[in-house]
Amino acid sequence: MMLALANALAEGPKPATSFTKAENQKLLDYLPFDNKQDFDDVKRGFIADLPSPVIKGAKGNTVIDLSQFDFLKQQGPAPDTVNPSLWRQEQLLSVRGLFKVVDGVYQVRNIDLANISFIRGKTGWIVIDPLTSVETAKAALDLINAKVENLPVTGVIFTHSHVDHFAGIRGVVKEEDVRAGKVPVVAPEGFMEESVSENVFAGNVMSRRASYMYGNLLPKNPQGAVGAGLGLTTAAGTITLFAPSKLIEKTGEKMTIDGVDVEFQMAPGTEAPAEMLFYFPQFKLIDLAEDATHTLHNLLTMRGAKVRDASKWGKTLDTTLDMWGKDAVVSMGSHHWPQWGNDRVVKHLEDQRDLYKYINDQVLRMANEGLTMHEIADQFVLPDGLAKEFYNRGYYGDLKHNVRSTYQFYQGWWDGNPANLNPLPPVEESKKYVEMIGVDKMMSSAKDAFNKGDYRWSATITNKIVFALPDNQAAKNLEADALEQMGYQAESGPARDFYLSGAQELRNGIQKAATPNTSSPDIIRGMTTEMFLDFLGVHFNGPKLGNHTYHFNLIFPDTKEKFTLYAENGVLGYGKDKQYPSGADATITLNRSTLDKIALGQLKLGNLSETGEVKFDGDKAKFNELVTYFDKFDFWFPIAAP
Repeated sequence: MMLALANALAEGPKPATSFTKAENQKLLDYLPFDNKQDFDDVKRGFIADLPSPVIKGAKGNTVIDLSQFDFLKQQGPAPDTVNPSLWRQEQLLSVRGLFKVVDGVYQVRNIDLANISFIRGKTGWIVIDPLTSVETAKAALDLINAKVENLPVTGVIFTHSHVDHFAGIRGVVKEEDVRAGKVPVVAPEGFMEESVSENVFAGNVMSRRASYMYGNLLPKNPQGAVGAGLGLTTAAGTITLFAPSKLIEKTGEKMTIDGVDVEFQMAPGTEAPAEMLFYFPQFKLIDLAEDATHTLHNLLTMRGAKVRDASKWGKTLDTTLDMWGKDAVVSMGSHHWPQWGNDRVVKHLEDQRDLYKYINDQVLRMANEGLTMHEIADQFVLPDGLAKEFYNRGYYGDLKHNVRSTYQFYQGWWDGNPANLNPLPPVEESKKYVEMIGVDKMMSSAKDAFNKGDYRWSATITNKIVFALPDNQAAKNLEADALEQMGYQAESGPARDFYLSGAQELRNGIQKAATPNTSSPDIIRGMTTEMFLDFLGVHFNGPKLGNHTYHFNLIFPDTKEKFTLYAENGVLGYGKDKQYPSGADATITLNRSTLDKIALGQLKLGNLSETGEVKFDGDKAKFNELVTYFDKFDFWFPIAAP
């Protein structure tokens, strides 16, 4: 009876404990909070705010409601439930609108996760990074046209291949104007492949984890989401993309866009697989893309991605200094606010260069001394010269997470201990712990740890109970309480959001809400046919295939492409520019655009044999059999519980 009652009692957010207040006070005492330079810089050059803090789509849907973050404007100390350093960062990011950087250079900041920048060309605006959605990009363009000068867009530059830097492209320029050569769209080499693949192949799991990382499921308040450290939050608008007209391929390459000279530096494998920095000699201004910001960045983003190379990152910034450090008088980036004055531009670059190099070198030093990934993370401390600069704090890239990521980059996930080579799955391991120790004793130990402020251990113990006995709400509530306090202490916005999202899911179950969907029509159309067939392979349930085999010829008249497609040995594979001369189960003729409809859910794969858009020559039944081996992914899979 009592257990049933406990299981029924889900709980809400709790206040900060005395231990959390004490931990946050330590940081308040350590960092130079009396330095107000950033608060002056973030307001410098302010021209105007948006007409409304709510940006809506064509159907009246809310794309982003910036008024949700007005609580950040309150004066006085940080709330007890927010790390004071993160609170400071998010207060800075709550300052939004149109700003002049220098004469001829403007930014619209903090109306989306990233910044959009505008350079005054000879005849119009050169746009840098048109945000996450058409709606926010258009709102920014409308704002500068209304408040500065009403001009056409005469060029676009994508700094890199992440969705918050390109997806609003159709809000600022028409594709037909780009294809006609009227407006150049410039991007780093590999841009299309990287921007499309990241958002598609692992898109479901990345997007689900991103719903945690950006606090999409949390209320916006001091006990919930306060921002992502890199920006406030992501816009949930229309994601668009089309291929750039010019790719930059090497460092030192130069071009002129609407009368403005630009010099480029390649930076692949740093913050993004395809990225570049660039310099405007006319303005003595470096655009740092996302390689130097007002935060320690991610070496492995919590939503999941490829691990980034801290050594290469540091060397890239050193090259930036060599190329432009003597001449630049201002630097700006795709997030946060600029640096003015050569001395500050150089110091910012030097410190961030040393930040990534220190992480890389010291992780390797400690690993070579025999320390494991988690041991290194627990012992790792930045020197004061780096740690006391606010722009080196882990508002977006959590320091311990980055340390573990660097170890993973070189050594993989395994620590070398044979006992950890083939660990049990979480549920099976948890059941064995509960069977060995007993629920009552584990709960007692977890409560004792919580009461002593040892929230990591309390969460570890209760997590075992939750995975062994997922209906035990008392264990879920206690784990949620522990995660919540860790969230209140977290200096990283994404870490806070993960802790608090996990706590919310444990207390209330999965609460479905609107989240950004990166698999938009333009992203799907941006896939090559090979990428699309690889995408189908990700959905293919190989174990279910067993010993069955299938062989088809594929013909795409609209793209003039031919492929073989086979299912064998658990693999869905293909061959480009090939056809089976004999023995194929069928030859299937369809336009590539029909595949796009399948990916967008407008047409079911299993209905191909019934639609007039597809021609079959051979055994339709064989194809219908093949279709049964494809899995459909559920976005709302559990994270904090089994």
